Amino acid sequence: MSRKLLCVAYVAIALVALVATWSQNILFFRGGGSFLGFWEATKANPASRSVTVDIALLLLAVAILMVIEARRLGVKFVWAYIAGGFLIAISVAFPLFLLARELRLEKSDATQLRNIDSILLAALAGFTLAFTIWVDVV
Repeated sequence: MSRKLLCVAYVAIALVALVATWSQNILFFRGGGSFLGFWEATKANPASRSVTVDIALLLLAVAILMVIEARRLGVKFVWAYIAGGFLIAISVAFPLFLLARELRLEKSDATQLRNIDSILLAALAGFTLAFTIWVDVV
């Protein structure tokens, strides 16, 4: 996969995530929700609590990876990406960090994926997009 294509994918993911998350956030706040009410709403039922805890723990693991990679590669403003994960959405901030990371990597041979990797990643991307639309719109 070329680095340029990978960078485009990271930007696309961040943009879709921004629209998908904040379209719902805006609806919540327009409906009279508050910042504290937002976090209370994440505990509405066992499914929402499961997803909330899952994302929170993923955010912790991602933050550790981000700091380590940022220090290793000299990516600046790593804590801004982490803060963005909390304040905007980790699904927006992490792909943007990955973009910054990719731009810092030395020019080297592109990662060679097996055909099955490309097929499964494309299928996962399609499923994730469909799931996001289902959750966000339907």
